[in-house]
Order: sequence, then C-alpha cells, then structure tokens
Amino acid sequence: MMAVIEDLHYQIKHLISAWNGHDLDALVALHAADYEGHDVGQPGVVRGLSEVRTALERYLLAFPDIELTPEDVLIDGQTVALLWQARGTHRGVLMHIPATGRKVAVRGVSLLTYRDGKIWRGSIIWDVAGLLRGIGLLPEL
Repeated sequence: MMAVIEDLHYQIKHLISAWNGHDLDALVALHAADYEGHDVGQPGVVRGLSEVRTALERYLLAFPDIELTPEDVLIDGQTVALLWQARGTHRGVLMHIPATGRKVAVRGVSLLTYRDGKIWRGSIIWDVAGLLRGIGLLPEL
C-alpha cells in the first residue's frame, strides 16, 4: 500500500511540474488512452488523448504563464483528490471570452483515478465564478 501511495505522490508531483512547465506533451502523456473526464470549464465529456490535448491546450493558450500550486492531496486506493490554486494572466480566449490581460487566481479540486500509472478518470471542479470576477465579468462579492 505504501508503494502505491508513494507512486501516486510522484505522479502528482509530475503533473504539477508539467503544468508549471507549460509542457502540453508531458501533460497529455500522463493520461490513459481511454481517459474520460469532466471539467466544469469544458463543454461535455473529455474522452481520449486528442480531446485531453485540446482541453489542456485551451488553458495553456488562455493563461500562458499559469502556475499551479498544490494545497492538499488525499489518496484513497488509486484515487487522488488534489486541492489546488492556479494563478495566471488571461492572455488568450477561454470559454469564448477574449483575453483581458488581467491576472487571476482560482482554486479547484481535481479528483483523479489512476490505472496502470496513468490518469484514467477525472473530475475537475474549479471556481468559474472566481475566474469571471477576476477578469471583470462579474462583480466582486
């Protein structure tokens, strides 16, 4: 069991490193070929590596300086709950919203299930309203 936990901690470190290195190829390679996931900022279900690439590329193009900071990690079997904060400058289109040049910070949780060392299933839930406030489309609370 300890080996599984250590391996998943390594996988999460690699995931954070790929995000912060803006390495699209490395991010895609962390996913299983038959990946299926839900992301509140993406239309519909993301299936397979092609759709993973498209989804991740949207974020990297919209926030080319994105930095992901892990805040907490919980592991249960092959499932990881990763609480994170992302910071970046809105420099590209995201969710049909043109670049604003504003710096934003949002928090989210990624629930990731691993199989054979790859992310097989995912649910990514993040503060879309916080992003919209940060880029000036919603009023501050």
